Amino acid sequence: MQEGGRKSVLGGVPVHLPALLRAQRMQEKAGGVGFDWKEWEPAWEKLNEELGEFKELIGSGKSQELAKEFGDVLFSMVNVGRLLKINSEDSLRLTNTKFQSRFNYIEESLAEQGLRPDEVSLEKMDALWDEAKKLE
Repeated sequence: MQEGGRKSVLGGVPVHLPALLRAQRMQEKAGGVGFDWKEWEPAWEKLNEELGEFKELIGSGKSQELAKEFGDVLFSMVNVGRLLKINSEDSLRLTNTKFQSRFNYIEESLAEQGLRPDEVSLEKMDALWDEAKKLE
């Protein structure tokens, strides 16, 4: 709580929301009281900073710290999207659908050849992925 018994600005953001949506709502609330960049470029710089911190920890064996830094990267990416008027949750849903469609194409194409994904190289699957992209 803040001084004088007032509730936190972020207190009204439900904890049960999907994480990307909750991040966006918390950023909107904080932005509503002035804790925000006016343009997307400084948020992009922050994202690059967070990516650097994440990259430095890769291979360190510090899995808990790596997970936290990865969260910082995601949170920063949500912020960039928000400043560009992009809903992160909706964007990820679209990408999930696109990924599933392309992967289904890989599976179906391989099945026509009597093969499964675990029986072919990544290069073969990647070529089929590129075919799927061209068909969209």
